[in-house]
Amino acid sequence: VQQNYAIPVDTDRALYEGAIPAMLRRLDPHSTFFDPRQYALIREGQRGKYYGVGMTIGVRENHTVVLAPMVGSPASKAGIRPGDVINTIDGKSAEGLTTSEVADLLKGPKGTSVHVTMIREGEAAPVSFTVTRDEIPRHAVDVAFLVRPGIGYIRLAGFESEDADSDVTAALKGLEVAKLDGLILDLRGNPGGLLDKAVAIADMFLDKSQLIVSHRGRASQERRYYAVHGNRGVQVPLVVLVNGGSASASEILSGAIQDHDRGLVVGEQTFGKGLVQSVTPLSENTGLALTTARYYTPSGRLIQRDYKDVSLYDYLYNHKNPQPTEVKLTDSGRQVYGGGGISPDVAIAPPKPNDFQESLLRRDVFFPFEGSVGNFTTYFLGSKPQISRDFEVTDGVVAAFRRYLDKQNIRYTDADIAANRDWIERQIKKEVFISVFGLPTGDEVELGNDPQVMKAIDTLPQARALYENARRVLAQRLTAPLAQP
Repeated sequence: VQQNYAIPVDTDRALYEGAIPAMLRRLDPHSTFFDPRQYALIREGQRGKYYGVGMTIGVRENHTVVLAPMVGSPASKAGIRPGDVINTIDGKSAEGLTTSEVADLLKGPKGTSVHVTMIREGEAAPVSFTVTRDEIPRHAVDVAFLVRPGIGYIRLAGFESEDADSDVTAALKGLEVAKLDGLILDLRGNPGGLLDKAVAIADMFLDKSQLIVSHRGRASQERRYYAVHGNRGVQVPLVVLVNGGSASASEILSGAIQDHDRGLVVGEQTFGKGLVQSVTPLSENTGLALTTARYYTPSGRLIQRDYKDVSLYDYLYNHKNPQPTEVKLTDSGRQVYGGGGISPDVAIAPPKPNDFQESLLRRDVFFPFEGSVGNFTTYFLGSKPQISRDFEVTDGVVAAFRRYLDKQNIRYTDADIAANRDWIERQIKKEVFISVFGLPTGDEVELGNDPQVMKAIDTLPQARALYENARRVLAQRLTAPLAQP
């Protein structure tokens, strides 16, 4: 090809993006080739840190926008704010760049500087910042707080980091888990990661010697992973939240909790990724993730859903909840289903915005950034320089919101405001808290009123009863006399 093709061709790109991925897709949806950039990101995620400026970015109306600087990061210390539109990076225009390309430009060796200009609401000219890069940790636990008095909440975003189990341990310690009446472990949207981290975290909640997961493949014997240390005193009633974005290690953890009746699984059907990938480094800083085995929960359920005769797009983005292909029993005799992810014990779908809410969200009314139709948060904070953590959305704040909608010629009725009052208050408070205190604090506002989280809270007494019954059943089995021949 390199010698005879009609025009010059990048053979590396043809291999990396064409031939190798096409070959692997014939095997299964998860065997993957990593080009040098992708492999570097994999290693970065496993290290749990990188060097950069420390801010979450996203896309709004084709602009790369700062969603939130991380608390204590170089970006935060420099004065970069949520809603700032990234204009240039070291003199290079950010227009037309993807968020990945922007992120690459912002990263660099520790101690080096990057010059960034931002377009900011209310400023006539771009605002300049010189930011010194530093080590930025990637915490597996991004939110941990008391969602209600005595009820702890931990959101585990992923298992990629080698510090994932340490992050959970620190969160449990910070919440003083021994004093809690209940704990919610949120795995929604958690795509998985390292198997040993899922095993280590399951070990925190299960009894010593309980099976966590097993895997077996064509070229390998079955391998079984057990709780080595036991629950270490973590005997609090537990609810695990899952959804269609919970995959792989998330399903290992939630499946083990469910099979041993250690807690309730609440939410939606999980993704159904139960294939073991062994990652092998290759030449030229590339890597290969090859499927070598399949995962099974302690009761023997296959986690992986069927992918035969399904396009890759439909498998990844358009899948429907599969019919269970097998029925197993938990420790206390409850029926659970396998062959397509983990089915929740208590199913609850996320709420969908109504037409009025959709119209405001489409216009970015609450999120502050230059170029959006709304910017109520910027408008409001401009007249309220001091915001405390006791801030609540009062009638006066809602009146200011209505005036802002009028100013922006956004149609609404009194009935719209009345029917959506609670939702409007939460959106305002969340964005104000993100702007003033950072993203995790804003997330706490939203999570405290999340219907799935509230359902999890409601089911904690049921989770307690389930756990206590499972312990009684286990004790009876251990003390039962052996049958005589």
